[in-house]
Formats: sequence, structure tokens, C-alpha cells
Amino acid sequence: MPGFFTVSRACLIVAALGGLIGSAAAADLKVALSTNLNTLDPATATFGEEYVYSGLVFSALMGTDADGKVYPDLAVSSQASADLKSWDFKLRPGVRFQHGKPLTSEDVVFTFRRILEPGTGSGARSDLGLVESVEAVDDMTVRFKLSVPYASFPELLTGRHMRILASDRADSIKTSPSGTGPFRFVKYTPGDSVELERNPDYYGADRIKLDKVVLRIIPEAASRVAALRAGDIDMIWNAPLETIPDLKRNPDVAVDARPSGTWDGFVLNNTKPPFNDVRVRRAVYLTLDKRALVQFALDGQGEPTHSPIAPTDPAFNKAIGFQPNIAEAKRLMAEAGHPNGFKLDITVPVGRPARERLGVVAQQLLRQIGIQVAVQRVPYNRYSTEIAGIAPMYVDGFFARTVIDAAVYPWFHSKGAWNGRMWRYSSPRMDAVLDEARRTPAVDKQRDLYRQYQQIMVDEVPGIIAYVSNVATAYRTSVKNYRTNPFLWLDLADVENVKAP
Repeated sequence: MPGFFTVSRACLIVAALGGLIGSAAAADLKVALSTNLNTLDPATATFGEEYVYSGLVFSALMGTDADGKVYPDLAVSSQASADLKSWDFKLRPGVRFQHGKPLTSEDVVFTFRRILEPGTGSGARSDLGLVESVEAVDDMTVRFKLSVPYASFPELLTGRHMRILASDRADSIKTSPSGTGPFRFVKYTPGDSVELERNPDYYGADRIKLDKVVLRIIPEAASRVAALRAGDIDMIWNAPLETIPDLKRNPDVAVDARPSGTWDGFVLNNTKPPFNDVRVRRAVYLTLDKRALVQFALDGQGEPTHSPIAPTDPAFNKAIGFQPNIAEAKRLMAEAGHPNGFKLDITVPVGRPARERLGVVAQQLLRQIGIQVAVQRVPYNRYSTEIAGIAPMYVDGFFARTVIDAAVYPWFHSKGAWNGRMWRYSSPRMDAVLDEARRTPAVDKQRDLYRQYQQIMVDEVPGIIAYVSNVATAYRTSVKNYRTNPFLWLDLADVENVKAP
């Protein structure tokens, strides 16, 4: 600190004792997450806790703030060709990776070519299926050439997997991550915590007030809430919605909740009996009362929907209702050869209370058509290896995306990366609508196509999207200037943690 060693000895003593005799700013933040990380590589992340870590350590070309607005991150400007099929991005000057390498267009090209390589296994590969090539125009300019016009391409680049990696760290991304984000990776102890420290070379370092962030892994929701009340942690990221009324009564805790396009639902494996029969899938869809799901799983803090398109979106199909039809569901079950129903396991993730409750309410509702459900609880970090794309029926969910294409194409197109991991659904009708929506620049026509997509969702039922939910953060009142991001980034710009003695 400039001038520090010129102050008097008395001032030094007062400064040293300040934390003992008066209020002091705590330069650390302890944030509770619910599960271990399976990877430190942003390109291959598959769930929220991994996105939280990567969003703190790495930066993207474009970002999304707490108001849902897209802003320049590592790209300071973008320029499209007249046909919207070529996009140039100018990079922010003076940015360095945490190991000292200057950011150049070479790193951006490396990052996106790696995502597009099938062997990488990135969830963003199908998002970027319209990218024909990515190349360096000069050291600070990157050009993307697209197969179709795409007016929202900058918004697409806010994707969670599209964090920019250093081209000289290809062999150590998964073990010694080095990004350009506000915090540097220090240590990961599975089952305990991820430790991060402030990155003094971050381009926006003046807005980072915290010296250290510890991401504490606490699987049980009740334990996270107890730790927050006791002051053992400072914040619960993605706080369980059912805990909000009680937490709001605690004078030492603040809660910031807001609507979001984040969704939960039932994954039905379309390649395995009994869900390889669309009649069975439709019977389940017609039985699961979505309004009841919202009340039971979210305590009313959400809205039923047909797809990841929220009811507040102009493209939402209001012509489709939510009324269950048990008589039709029984008819379809009988037609499919299951007049007396069948037994079925449904897997739910430990540490995701709303999703656990979805499994329980499904167990009750499906009895109406003879389906006897056994609920199986599995830790969420085991989903990607043991459950996804394997179990006939399980509960899962995903965060909101900034553009509809990114929210639906990877999940419901036959070549979509998430579709291949989940319901394994293939429909020429669906592919045609999603392909046309992707290459249509006219907003009105695009919205009409997305309304058709929602009708296909309820006709063919690749899976059942139950609702879009509110999202919330709960934190000690010592934490200042925090706002919950509707896309569930943990944005710590300007955040302070000022604790009383």
C-alpha cells in the first residue's frame, strides 16, 4: 500500500488492532455448493457447481449481467457482415492469463476449435453447429463464419462452456486451470472445497473486493441452511426455494430471489422400454399435472411450461393448455399394452430438493394410471456417469440460456449434444422446425416456429419439462452489493463481506 511504511508506529498499532476493536472488512467469502465437481475444464462441465467455478476463474467473449443483459467481456466489440453469416470480434487489449500469457486471438481460436472437436465431449458443440470456421484475422481479431444468418450470435457466446482457455495450456486444463477471470484457482479438495484467490491481473480488478473465495461442498440442503444461520458460511448459491420464508425471518440473513428460465423436468429415455413408445410418454405427460408440480416442488415459486421457453417469453405458445387428462392417459396405456400399468424406478438427485420432490409427486400422480414408481436418490455428481442417458426415467434440470436456440436446439434436435446424453429423441419433424428457426432472421417468423416446436413437444413428448422456477441466493447481511443472476452465474463484482467484530 503506498505510503504504508511512512505512517507512525502508533498508527501501525491501531491498524493492526482494528479488527479486534471495531468493524473490519472481511476479504473472504465462503459459498455453499451442493456437490463435488467432476471436472475443472469449462468445456466439459455438465452441472451448476462446475459452472460457478468456471465463471469465477475464466472469462468468455460475452457475459450476462444480473438484469439478463449481454455485455462485452473479453470481446470489446463485434461486427457482422450484411448477411449475418460472418462475425468479427475485437479482443480486449492488455488481458493476461493467470500464468502470465497475454490473451490473443490464437487462444480464442484454440478454445472454439476444441469445443467443436467431437472428442472433447463439450455440451456447447451443438450450440456451435452453425459455425463453419473460426480463424484469427490478426492478434486481436477473431472471425467466425457461419452456415446460416444468425443475428443473436454474440448472445450465443455467453454460453457456460465457452470460457476462453490458454492455447499453451492444452495439456493441463483439467489439472492446473489458468483463466482470465476475477479469481485464480488455488486448490480443489473433493468432498470439501474449492479454494480461489483474487486475480490481481484481472482487467476489472478494481471491482473485485474479495481476496479469497471458498466454495464449500455441503450436499444436504438442511446442512447448508444451518451453516448459513450459524455464520459458518456466508452464502448459499441457488438456495432451496422452500427455505426462503424461514430464512427471511432471520435478521442476519438476506434473500435475493428472482424469476428465471431455469427448468426442471422428467427425462424419459426414448430408446428404452417403456418410453420407446410415444403412447406411454404421452400417457405420463397427460397424468403429471404441471400446476400441482409447481405447488408441490416449488411452493408456487415458478410457472408451468411446455418447454424451456418461459411463459413470459413472446414465443410462448399460449394455445396449449396444462389440463391433465387421466381418461386419455389410461386409453393410451391400454393401447400400448399396459392396461394395468407397470413398475418403474425414477432417479432423483440428492441435494436438489425441488427435484427430489418432483420424484415424490410423480410417484403419487402416476398411480392414477397404474404406474408403480420407486424413487431412487443418487448424488448429483454421479448423474453424468451413472444416470444420464442410461436410466429409463429420472429427474433433472438446466439453467436459463440467453437465446431460445441455445435453450432448445442442444436438447431436442436429433444431433443435439444434451439430447444425446438424455432422452435420445429423434424426430424429423422436430429437426426441421429447429433448423428453420436457427436460420430464420425474421423475429415474427422465428417465434411462430418456436410455437410449432412447443406443439411438437406435447405431441411427441421427448421428455416432460415441468416448470420454470425462480432462483435465489441466501447470504449473511455482512455481504454487500450482491445480486442474484437469473442465469445463476455467481457474479462477485463489487461484492464485499463486511463483518462486525
